[in-house]
Amino acid sequence: MKPMSSPEVPVTPASGTALAERPAVSAQELTPWVTLVWDDPVNLMSYVTHVFVTYFKFDRATAQRLMMQVHTEGKAVVARGTREEMEQHVNAMHAYGLWATLERSA
Repeated sequence: MKPMSSPEVPVTPASGTALAERPAVSAQELTPWVTLVWDDPVNLMSYVTHVFVTYFKFDRATAQRLMMQVHTEGKAVVARGTREEMEQHVNAMHAYGLWATLERSA
């Protein structure tokens, strides 16, 4: 008959605090995302400016500059951040009736 052995005791640091390793963050996760608002044939320029001031809290001059960029260039970057934040902004723009998408920042 074999003698019974005691169960293995996990090794902990001298301070008694267990250490957990943080998973490596990939470069893709750190890449910022952007929200793009696209030109459309439906919404008035004054309405697009109103949405930018109301939702993003841009001052009127910034909102008008971005609206003119949307109007003349077809699109404008209106926000930068995490993917989750940009998804929220895109959904909000859709709720206002604007065309918007998100993509990784270049």
